[in-house]
Amino acid sequence: MDRSSSLARGAARLIAAALAASVAADARAQTAPPPIALPPAPAPILLEDDPQLAALVADSLAARPELGAAAAGVQARRPKVALAGAWPDPVLTLGVQNDGFTSIEIGAMDTSFASIMVTQAIPWPGKRRLRTALAEVGVARAEVAVTRARLTAIADVERAYLALVRVRDRQALLAQQAALWSRAVDITRRVYAAGQGSQADVLRAQLEVRRLDQRRLALGAEEAQRVHALNRLRGRALDEPIATTRSIVGLAVPAPIDVDAAYADARARSPELAQAALAVTAAERAAALAAKEARPDLAISAGLMVRGVDVPPMWTVSVGGPLPLFTGAAARRAVAGDRAEVTRARLELDALERVLRQRIADRATALALMTATAALYRDGIVALSTATADSTLAQYQSGRASFAAVLDAGAGTLVDQDAYLDAITAAQAIAIAQREYALDDAVAGAGGLTRATMPIVGPRAAAGASGGAAAEAARSVAAPAAAGMGGM
Repeated sequence: MDRSSSLARGAARLIAAALAASVAADARAQTAPPPIALPPAPAPILLEDDPQLAALVADSLAARPELGAAAAGVQARRPKVALAGAWPDPVLTLGVQNDGFTSIEIGAMDTSFASIMVTQAIPWPGKRRLRTALAEVGVARAEVAVTRARLTAIADVERAYLALVRVRDRQALLAQQAALWSRAVDITRRVYAAGQGSQADVLRAQLEVRRLDQRRLALGAEEAQRVHALNRLRGRALDEPIATTRSIVGLAVPAPIDVDAAYADARARSPELAQAALAVTAAERAAALAAKEARPDLAISAGLMVRGVDVPPMWTVSVGGPLPLFTGAAARRAVAGDRAEVTRARLELDALERVLRQRIADRATALALMTATAALYRDGIVALSTATADSTLAQYQSGRASFAAVLDAGAGTLVDQDAYLDAITAAQAIAIAQREYALDDAVAGAGGLTRATMPIVGPRAAAGASGGAAAEAARSVAAPAAAGMGGM
């Protein structure tokens, strides 16, 4: 949905408020004119189905160095699998045995000879297989790291895109506020000229118009930062323009989360859970290998001793191995330690599964809250807030309301619209976190996307927004994570 059309309804209501004031001045009517007819809005679209977002994600996946680093980690570990299970290299020994120091006696003395010997170590049965299996776990963990890097890269772009759309929607709301205050300046002047208002009202309206410039600068700086973040993720020049045609209200509300189905899906797809399961596998194989390592390797040696042309050669074959006189007790303690490591890994996996289920349940609750909050704003709060602003402006021009009430009602309308966008943004951020399969706090997925920075005016500036409880709920649910992967 085009931003101008998706936000046009709010602008129309504010303009209708100003038109109502002019009509009331002449007819002394205290009701607003009928709402301006708007063309039907395009059907909402899911965030993940947005073609512009899909193009940005493709750019990022092709450019992110983190993905290349994770893939290189797999390539670095894969050749080590064969090395871990390879046979030890044989040992070649060349030697000379000679009687006396004055001359070479090979061929003259039976006990003088040149020798060649080869020794081959033979690992205890099962060691090579377990070493290979342990190295394969390292490759599997590196592959899971690639999956995590990809999921994080996609979620980073989705959050950055959502943040950019959000700040531009805030700019659109600011433009509506600018139109309202420009009209309010004209009304206050006419009311003052008619002897029904005060000069202070005119000055206050002019002051609010001037304050919009500062707010516009702040939102412009935030927009530039959002563009920088998105371009960094795409590997582009930081200041490369990024056009957006969609609005927050043009995004379909994410579907409710079925906790059981989502938990089953996350157990199969969560990289963190996969890493924990692989840690259990690695610990089990390491414990089995440690038990095998306590067994001595054997060494078979074969040699030939050449004693000269006229003397028959000698040969030797031997089998040997270490006696665990000094390391036996330490090896047994090491095996016990590796078994304890298996217990630790299993308990950590169990704890992680419990956290995962809680996070999904919390996220389902938070999404239901944001969906209901957005519906309240869409179906009631925003319309009532707009009607209040219409009526207050009309009553001010007729001398039945103060300008402070106009300030309060006008600020409330904009803040309620902003909170409505906050609720939708929070719901989208929760859905992004759901697709990311991270294990941070369930309500930490928004990454600060809904943290309000739009200044307000009038008495509400001190007391908070109209419908402040719902707006604060939206902001609390989408509070940024202090650390972690950006949300669960």
